[in-house]
Amino acid sequence: MQPSSPSPSALSRRTMLAGAAALAGATATAGAVASPAAAAAPAATHGRADRRSKAVVFRDVRVFGAAKATDLVVVDGRIANGPAPRGAKVVDGGGRIALPSLVDAHIHPDKTTWGGSWVSRRPASAIADYLAQDVELFRSQRRPVAKRAYGLMAHAVTRGTRAMRAHADVAPAYGLASVEGVAEARERLRDALDVQIVAFPQHGVVRTPGTAELLEEAARSGAIDMIGGIDPIGFDDALDEQLDLVFGIAERHGVGVDIHLHDRGEKGMKAMRGIVERTRALSLAGKVTVSHVFCLPGLTDKELGSIAADLGEQDIALTTVAPSDSLVLPIARLREHGVRVGLGSDGVRDSWSPFGNADMMHRAHLLGWVTDVRLDEELANCYRVAAHGGADVMGLAHADLAPGAPADFVLVAGECLPQVVVDMPRRDMVVHGGVVVARDGEFLD
Repeated sequence: MQPSSPSPSALSRRTMLAGAAALAGATATAGAVASPAAAAAPAATHGRADRRSKAVVFRDVRVFGAAKATDLVVVDGRIANGPAPRGAKVVDGGGRIALPSLVDAHIHPDKTTWGGSWVSRRPASAIADYLAQDVELFRSQRRPVAKRAYGLMAHAVTRGTRAMRAHADVAPAYGLASVEGVAEARERLRDALDVQIVAFPQHGVVRTPGTAELLEEAARSGAIDMIGGIDPIGFDDALDEQLDLVFGIAERHGVGVDIHLHDRGEKGMKAMRGIVERTRALSLAGKVTVSHVFCLPGLTDKELGSIAADLGEQDIALTTVAPSDSLVLPIARLREHGVRVGLGSDGVRDSWSPFGNADMMHRAHLLGWVTDVRLDEELANCYRVAAHGGADVMGLAHADLAPGAPADFVLVAGECLPQVVVDMPRRDMVVHGGVVVARDGEFLD
């Protein structure tokens, strides 16, 4: 979760993010083309192992909004090159646009109240207030984490999400309940959604005794793919101790690292340098991600180029949730140095905020909105960041509808890709591994 900044009245996620230096080249950010990176993060392996091999023809679809409709042939869960085998199942696309399914590179499904009763939130004047309300909400919910997380994650599937990196809180207040709940939801959705789980120390790694031991236990259990961290200086006030603990667990158990970094200015940059140093020292290139990274948008072009070169060299990925024009990452500039950048939802209807919907098409729309794009290619690139940028971060193949690509796509009624990004039409059909997993906004169990 991203902490936010004080306002004269109360703290909120949005107001806490205000006040950073204006983003240089925001329009260029949305114009980035999300091509795959050579190295990959720990791949999501929970998904297609149990799929039945089959051939399916999706008839009369307009790939990427092409003027001429065609047939998409799927064999064994991948886009095929050539005619459909005899006896293949036929699904009518009705002339709809076929687009790659989307990847949510940063979401907190364990915290959500999605699908439950309305929760009224109280004012907050410090991060501690948010954390206290997190605990209260956790204890007051009648539905366990597994049920709430499943509801939100299944909803994300209906909106065209093929994969997500799910952060699950680990702290003495919860034990490993959030990790276990999200893992249970992942298992239920294994044929519709690929999921990586991050053990996330929202309450701090060092400042909350017992958290480091829980992170170690989570890694030892095999339930998680990555170990998280949070603001080693601004929140934990223990840069070296936190990073040593987090990277030490990752090295011992062969998992990745995904650290929330909201600190700005020199605090954030000092933490970034510490992350780069440990990634290099422990040979963890390709297995480390830094989320939010609010210290980067305010840098000069020279400063940004220097740190981006280090990130590219160590293949450290970044994620953004496009919270505002001053805090969204300069994606195009980062990609010049080979930095993988994904887009995510963050929190959805939790104690921090009543907003959020786990709809990555909406998030692509927001990326275009906050970066003030207007050209067709810029709008299309917002979609590519949501589809392929997150795939790069998670180490997944692009679902680009080319022969050999995973058959993960959505069918929507529309005119062209830029118009789809702006209008966000209903996902009439969602296909995962060649199997229809949602129709007309409804998940198919």
